[in-house]
Amino acid sequence: MLSSFPWLSAVIVLPLVAAAFIPVIPDKEGKTVRWYALGASFVNFALIIYALWQNYDFQQPGYQLSESLDWIPALGLTWSLAIDGLSMPLVVLTGLVTTLAILAGWQVKQKPRLFYGLMLVMFGAQLGVFCAQDLLQFFLIWELELVPVYILIAIWGGPKRRYAATKFILYTAISSIFILIAGLAMAFYGDTVTFNLTQLGLKDYPLGFAMLCYLGFLIAYGVKLSMFPFHTWLPDAHGEASAPVSMLLAGVLLKMGGYAMIRMNVQMLPDAHVYFAPMLAVLGVVNVVYGALVSFAQRNLKRRMAYSSISHMGFVLLGIAAYTELGMNGALLQMISHGLIAAALFFLAGVTYDRTHTLNLDEMGGLAKKMPAAFALFTIASMASLALPGMSGFVGELEVFVGFTTSDIYTTSFKVVLVVLAAVGLIVTPVYLLSMLREMFYGKEGKAVAGQVFLDAKPRELFIAASFLVPIILVGFYPRLLTQAYDATTVQIATDARNAIPTLASGDLVTLPQVSMAPAIEALANVSLTR
Repeated sequence: MLSSFPWLSAVIVLPLVAAAFIPVIPDKEGKTVRWYALGASFVNFALIIYALWQNYDFQQPGYQLSESLDWIPALGLTWSLAIDGLSMPLVVLTGLVTTLAILAGWQVKQKPRLFYGLMLVMFGAQLGVFCAQDLLQFFLIWELELVPVYILIAIWGGPKRRYAATKFILYTAISSIFILIAGLAMAFYGDTVTFNLTQLGLKDYPLGFAMLCYLGFLIAYGVKLSMFPFHTWLPDAHGEASAPVSMLLAGVLLKMGGYAMIRMNVQMLPDAHVYFAPMLAVLGVVNVVYGALVSFAQRNLKRRMAYSSISHMGFVLLGIAAYTELGMNGALLQMISHGLIAAALFFLAGVTYDRTHTLNLDEMGGLAKKMPAAFALFTIASMASLALPGMSGFVGELEVFVGFTTSDIYTTSFKVVLVVLAAVGLIVTPVYLLSMLREMFYGKEGKAVAGQVFLDAKPRELFIAASFLVPIILVGFYPRLLTQAYDATTVQIATDARNAIPTLASGDLVTLPQVSMAPAIEALANVSLTR
């Protein structure tokens, strides 16, 4: 009976139902509400772990825990859920980050009912994105997730919160239109109308049509992933958002873009991916170098971390474009690793801000003696972010690099140029992170620190930081602890994508930078909308 229980529906609906009851909870100061929200989030996270432990087979590459129910038959909309090795780790990551983010917002006093209610709504919506198997359902949940983020930034953000929130909603909402357009085009193409992701992937699309749909998805998911040049909303959002919201932005929301790009661009449109993969590789390197260089120039602590996230997301694009099992594996590992590391860093930035009331690096300094525990935690998280061996960040970036350099479908010169440029980002990353630590914790005390006595990290804060840092170190020393959970799926995705690469008469693979764009351009020109 438990094996047939709708586990995925339960973990998506539970936080939404819990949020609906918050307005009727008797509470004046918000203390009861925060315990209620934390309890609901923890129960849901525990339910996720139990459902996967009891019912998920890590050796199977296909979908599991499948559910399907007619939702709105007149529109052909179904409530269809399932997870595989691509979505399962991200579901667990969502549960961990959201639960800790709610605990990180423990001292929220302004409109606590609304704050915790929105956090729970985000929990359910994020899980829905990773589990949805109906494209229209996916789009609706994707849009639902935008509203809580906008409100959380606009009400609980910094001085420029309304500007940052408006910029976020404009970028993400407008780009989401491309999901709907491309999805409807694919659904109505051919003799059958379907929104099921698996069935959409089985349709035989003309190359020009597939490339247009691919481009639409790429714009939408590139915005969410903070891919250059669609990244400019992220530094503003992070710079103004409160620490719990920044944890969700960096820990989960960016990963939604990477997940959807693999799921739809690579899996559903492999023929078009052949022509776009070199461009993704180039954009990935641009992200790595540009994000690292601009991060070095930031004087606002959270904006520096935001540009660091943009840089690290470049490795995800490079792994997606690698066309190797190791590259795809590294892309997913990089998403999970960055989710843990970035959430930890933004949380610790919030801990520092609560004491100093500033994010300006010029006003800090000398905090190491005043807050030794926070200093130690910040240092460990920064070492993980700069890919120190023994940390999860090192493993993810190494897999992407090796996966791309060993790919036999790119020319040697193309690989050499991109790898050398990406290495520039790797060199700059330790520079801006170590200089950040130096300016915050060493040297002369800034005006926000001088003469002040600060309370070091509290037990609650130590617990939250440790909950991120322990898995970061465990995965760093023993990556298989995580990779074995999704190896079967990433291998299958990489194999299917590779099978779409054009072959010569002799059967030799054509290197992608040499693939002529002429057939693709001609196909685009001849796209027929009559079908």
